[in-house]
Amino acid sequence: MEERYDPISIEARWQAFWEDKGVFRVNEDISKEKYYLLEMFPYPSGKIHMGHVRNYTIGDVIARYKMMRGFNVLHPMGWDAFGMPAENAAIANNTHPAGWTYDNIDTMRIQLKQIGFSYDWDRELATCHPEYYRWEQWLFIKMFEKKMVYRKEAYVNWCGTCQTVLANEQVEAGLCWRCGKEVVQKKLWQWFFKITDYADDLLDYCDQLPGWPEKVTTMQKNWIGKSFGAEIRFPIENSDEVITVFTTRQDTVFGATFMCLAPEHPLVPELSKGGEHEKEVLGFIDKMSKQDRSAKGVESYEKEGVFTGAFCINPMTGNRIPVYTANFALMEYGTGAVMCVPAHDQRDFEFAKKYGLDIVVVIQPKGKTLDSSVMTEAYIEDGVQVNSGEFDGLLNRKAMDKIADYLEAHDLGRKTVNFRLRDWGISRQRYWGAPIPMIHCEKCGVVPVPEDQLPVVLPEDADLLEGGGSPLSSLDYFKKTACPACGNTDAERDTDTMDTFVESSWYFLRYCSPKYDKGMFDREAVKYWMSVDQYIGGVEHAILHLLYSRYFTRVLKDLGFVDFKEPFTRLLTQGMVCKETVSCPEHGFLFPEETVYKETDPQCTKCGKPADFGRVEKMSKSKKNVIDPNILLKKYGADTTRLFCLFAAPPEKDLEWSEQGVEGGARFLNRVWRLAVDWIPVIKEVDGFNGKPSELSGKLLELYQKVHQTTKKVTNDIDERFHFNTAISAVMELVNVMYALFPENSGKDKSNSLKDLKPEETGVMKSALETVILLLSPVVPHFSEELWQALGGTPSILSVSWPKYNEDALVSDEMLIVIQVNGKLRGKFTISADADDDALKEAALSHDQAKKFIDGKEIRKVIVVKKKLVNIVV
Repeated sequence: MEERYDPISIEARWQAFWEDKGVFRVNEDISKEKYYLLEMFPYPSGKIHMGHVRNYTIGDVIARYKMMRGFNVLHPMGWDAFGMPAENAAIANNTHPAGWTYDNIDTMRIQLKQIGFSYDWDRELATCHPEYYRWEQWLFIKMFEKKMVYRKEAYVNWCGTCQTVLANEQVEAGLCWRCGKEVVQKKLWQWFFKITDYADDLLDYCDQLPGWPEKVTTMQKNWIGKSFGAEIRFPIENSDEVITVFTTRQDTVFGATFMCLAPEHPLVPELSKGGEHEKEVLGFIDKMSKQDRSAKGVESYEKEGVFTGAFCINPMTGNRIPVYTANFALMEYGTGAVMCVPAHDQRDFEFAKKYGLDIVVVIQPKGKTLDSSVMTEAYIEDGVQVNSGEFDGLLNRKAMDKIADYLEAHDLGRKTVNFRLRDWGISRQRYWGAPIPMIHCEKCGVVPVPEDQLPVVLPEDADLLEGGGSPLSSLDYFKKTACPACGNTDAERDTDTMDTFVESSWYFLRYCSPKYDKGMFDREAVKYWMSVDQYIGGVEHAILHLLYSRYFTRVLKDLGFVDFKEPFTRLLTQGMVCKETVSCPEHGFLFPEETVYKETDPQCTKCGKPADFGRVEKMSKSKKNVIDPNILLKKYGADTTRLFCLFAAPPEKDLEWSEQGVEGGARFLNRVWRLAVDWIPVIKEVDGFNGKPSELSGKLLELYQKVHQTTKKVTNDIDERFHFNTAISAVMELVNVMYALFPENSGKDKSNSLKDLKPEETGVMKSALETVILLLSPVVPHFSEELWQALGGTPSILSVSWPKYNEDALVSDEMLIVIQVNGKLRGKFTISADADDDALKEAALSHDQAKKFIDGKEIRKVIVVKKKLVNIVV
């Protein structure tokens, strides 16, 4: 065994061993209990970052731990390879999205292997490979046949200069991110998945996911957004048309004094057509088409609208009320029409004041009378109905059902349920994605590609159009085809591609049989491996990815391909990796390598001027507060990097970067290494201690007990909470006790001075060192493999069972008591485990540290917390 710990050579050697021996290769084995551990697969951006390292290290520890507990562990890796970032990078670097993606995959695969993750690389997949998206296209067709998919016109962000559709992220202040020209809302035909058919089921099962964080299920519930209310029909004056609204506040309908329609609502141009307001209305529609029309975007704009010139009738009052088109009304929520009640909604109140519209109070607080002419804000609390006809005097909450019943009885509306969730629009007018497997024929309409012609392969030799537009619609060899129904040779393929969330909504199923070529997956393999036992990823995916995955699994169940609804049994959302920012007044944010320190003050290397520390924020390229994992791997090695990621914070909390923390991890591993170097020559050939605790005494008994206490704590911390930080801390404490066993034996000849020890001493120490190595092995696997082999073990350490603890050894003859004076820690002492409260008080009051703080002062009382602490109040 080498005297000096050299992580670089050790890690390379063990990585080669694992790969050569296929240690992580796994197959179905009905004789073993399975455990499917999965981290969200990465986008191949080019380099892994510290967020990747932390996420995958957390998963790797769990996977290795479960292997040592005897589980048959599936731990795969792949690449979420389609999407807009590849196109953006291709434009920026004058390259092709395919080449850029495949090069990045090769680079990142090497990096992941260098960190020692226990992936079964035989199961690697990339969503941009035709053998993957072939089955996605196949499922699309199956869903189309079952009417789970439909096509309709919908608005998209359109850059006329670049002649392309933009994602919301590519629209900056209403302008194209690339050319800086105006972006407008344009109606295009789009494909939609009918996820709303599953809204109730998705919502109900949010309460049947006990292994998920409550904050995630709450976010999903809010996104699905089930609302109970009423649909109310407002007839348009002098027309057979009606405006239907959805409201959860039918108790306020008597106070509805105007109507607002979304600018995209089809009635808006019709209502103003030929009237004096038509020009203004059309101008407003055009203006709105150039704004962000998402719910989030609308919140940032001042509320404004235009009168259409039309009126509708409030069905409960008979009053004619003006119809406006307003920017706060959205087609994506309810019916695209808003019944506006300014007395009881602040947004409506401000709009009414701005445009001089009527305000009618219909709910008043008990014992008070509201005067709308002097109101300065809307009254939004509960109260008593007024100006509400036969419902006057009722508490508004009780009036809700009665008014809804009245609407139904008089055919003016109906009770109903509304969902915030909208059907999933999956069409993307982009190039780098899976082609939609549909054909457009003038005679037959839209027909699916025959299954025996799948996959519809994306032509990877096509170049993006200027401005980043998709070339697919201009490639005759791709676009032109024959109709499979009638043979028409002038038919055309659909040139849209699928939303990349489609690929990530079923990849976890494909991992079960990634090379299977007779279907999306081998059903027997899926039956064995699914559901995923532990899924790990960032909370930023709490809504869309996880919701779509749950939806896809339900679709597959209804189609008869799986027999379960929920894909992920347990979910862990890890915190972010953060670091303080550093900025220069002249050069802005600085990368760590652009900063030098004069004592503790930062300076910019570009200009030599003083720099400033900023806030601790999530590591990001834009803030330049990033640490390149490659630098850590070269300087400290993979195991130290892994150790820091796990020790600095619990997985669900944010981790703050600390160079001192990394160095502390390196010192600890070197400390364990030196302990092994000293002791292995002495204990390698002896057996671990198998006797009873009663055979030991003093420090030897203390070490024996500490071994079993530590084993229990580490086991529980991993099993119950994934709190690796406290597990590692417990091992550090055990190492301290090991060092304290023979402190007098130190120096270069330490191993020689230990040769005359008693069998029970060497046996306990052998057990202790074995336990340390085994407990650390999921965290620092290369380091542990090396020490295990040096101790005489047969690699791989993963074939060794996880250590067990002896319950008898957990009972200590002594207990550690904390001394507080006025609630502040002032000392500690050990005492017999059977000592009573009086003995604890006496020992605390006579303790030298306590005396310093109570000397000459009146002791008011002494509080004993049994077996934990004594608090002396003076």
